[in-house]
Amino acid sequence: MTEPGFRIDYDGPVATVVLDHGPVNTVDPPLIEALIEVLPTVTEDPAVRAVVIRGKGKVFVGGADIRVMRRLDPDTYTAMRRWTVVQQLLVRAPKPVIAALNGHTLGGGAELALACDLRILHERATFGFPESNLGIFPGAGGSQRLPRLIGPHRAKRLMIDGTRLSAAEALDQGLVDIVAGADFDEVVRCEAIRLATRPTATVGLIKRVVDDNLELPLDAAIDREATYVRANLDLADPAEGLQAFLDKREPRFEGR
Repeated sequence: MTEPGFRIDYDGPVATVVLDHGPVNTVDPPLIEALIEVLPTVTEDPAVRAVVIRGKGKVFVGGADIRVMRRLDPDTYTAMRRWTVVQQLLVRAPKPVIAALNGHTLGGGAELALACDLRILHERATFGFPESNLGIFPGAGGSQRLPRLIGPHRAKRLMIDGTRLSAAEALDQGLVDIVAGADFDEVVRCEAIRLATRPTATVGLIKRVVDDNLELPLDAAIDREATYVRANLDLADPAEGLQAFLDKREPRFEGR
């Protein structure tokens, strides 16, 4: 399946969205709108148990198209900020989403990566938010997701200095979960298949119970947790998982 600026490949229960938009996969309004239109058909497909986002070539996403960003007007920046809608589609996806960071992951690419559940970075790649080098800042979610992930002080330092971290440094900072080298594609595939065997609907609830209640006081969050517990009881996979434990066998989750 091919769309403007990307294609979607299917490998059993895994759907891979391959960004292919110019030499370094830059982000512009047409790409954003195409992804907003198509991503829900992938993330809501019950046959898809895990989603992978990756770029073509040696770049994951090179960030926003500077030729577009050079138009310093509110309409342009409103259109570009819809990149946050793309991110929210991944955050709210009721299944695991893997960022396969096959190359340099900068600016808007790093913002997209932070919206995913698992981040795998190629050992030759860099990761960072270099926007301040252009007199701007990560204004499509990055300035908010980054401090929530690594803390406000370290986040401000990275954004102020426009630091490009090596893969090892990004791993050390907690920005990515796995660094892989020549076996990158195989690592991504194995992780995607592994996550696709998990109880998908329960994974979706885990994502929601954390994200929806993160800003609540602890007592209120624990009270609301009960709503998600009850929703989980209505699924098929909990019965399978518990019975498999009693039967001393591996569970056969169906993702529902």
